[in-house]
Amino acid sequence: MPFKLTDTAIKTAKPKEKSYKLTDGEGLYVEVAPGGGKYWRIKYRYGGKEKRLSLGVYPAVSLMEARGRAAEVKATLRRGLDPSEERKTAKAEARAAEVAKGQTFEAVAREWYQKKRTSWTEKHGKQIMQRLEANIFPDLGGRPIQALGAADFLATLRKVEGRGCIEMAHRLAQICGQVTRYARLCGIVPADAASGLAEALMPAQAKSRATIVDPKQIGVLLRAIDDYPGEPVTRYALKIMPYVFVRSLELRGAAWAEIDLEGALWVIPAERMKKRRAHVVPLAKQVVTLLTKWRGIVGHGEFVFPSTFSATRFITDMALLNALRRMGYGKEEMCVHGFRGMASTLLNEKGYRPDIIELQLAHAERNAVRAAYNHAEYLDERRTMMQEWADYLDKLRADTQ
Repeated sequence: MPFKLTDTAIKTAKPKEKSYKLTDGEGLYVEVAPGGGKYWRIKYRYGGKEKRLSLGVYPAVSLMEARGRAAEVKATLRRGLDPSEERKTAKAEARAAEVAKGQTFEAVAREWYQKKRTSWTEKHGKQIMQRLEANIFPDLGGRPIQALGAADFLATLRKVEGRGCIEMAHRLAQICGQVTRYARLCGIVPADAASGLAEALMPAQAKSRATIVDPKQIGVLLRAIDDYPGEPVTRYALKIMPYVFVRSLELRGAAWAEIDLEGALWVIPAERMKKRRAHVVPLAKQVVTLLTKWRGIVGHGEFVFPSTFSATRFITDMALLNALRRMGYGKEEMCVHGFRGMASTLLNEKGYRPDIIELQLAHAERNAVRAAYNHAEYLDERRTMMQEWADYLDKLRADTQ
């Protein structure tokens, strides 16, 4: 069918009170609007229904261009497809591609980090971001997360593995898995490509912290702490640590406001805990006695164990570690964290319920409802365990005399 329109006819067409058409043939026409605008349209049938599709505005789209677009529409119809639906699909894909430019792995990882950081300690959060910035972002950070597959993550992790940092590679695999899982849940990607990467890495060799679990040697250590000639604040912190076996930062940062000496209870606030959940430490009689005596020495400042350089700061982990070294304990024999391993090992050997031990160690409780229940339900049992543990330590100390 010959074409009917000419460029001159379109250009000279005047607007009327109502819209009207200038037909070109095979469904293509120009719609002249009352305001003077001239719009290319094509009419076609699909699935037994008449449909229309916009092809642009004249003169931005010339007569020749409009005919070319109309030809593409007809070609789509010959393939058995609906041109309108195909256009919607193309637009959606274009939008997705545009969005993907801003959804790089680094951008999504930082978004995930901001969502999660309030549930971590400042140190832990900083450590996670440093690991990503040093090991993952240089290779994958600038790429759209939708375009990354398991092979991309694995190639980057194997570079870390190749440096001999096996444990670090496993930690990074876990972080990447958490980021891609977040992306999947947010609808950014259809699947978390970094899930299960650790299975393709070399097995990580778990490193146990140096600790002492031989009862006789524990007694020797306790007497060495009693006789430590260094700063009193360090000696008292180390004397209390075996009884309470909290993390080093939790002990060193203890504030008097957290401790109820009369009620023999220490409640460490959530913001100071690794898992951002308040932790209750029942205090044995020996600990109450030590804290009462120490308060008479140190006074009523904010911190239980203030720095010798500033009352507004607390002692460092290095102060405790150096004290152990001065007592003659090498890094392969004992570390500050080792008091937790000591308690965990011996309390389990002595037959205390694992749930109670784990609760007192403030290890992760997956179920928040169960955690709240345990917190209240098991307090009496934990009090008993902590007092019996303190009595046991005193017996080990006495046996070495």
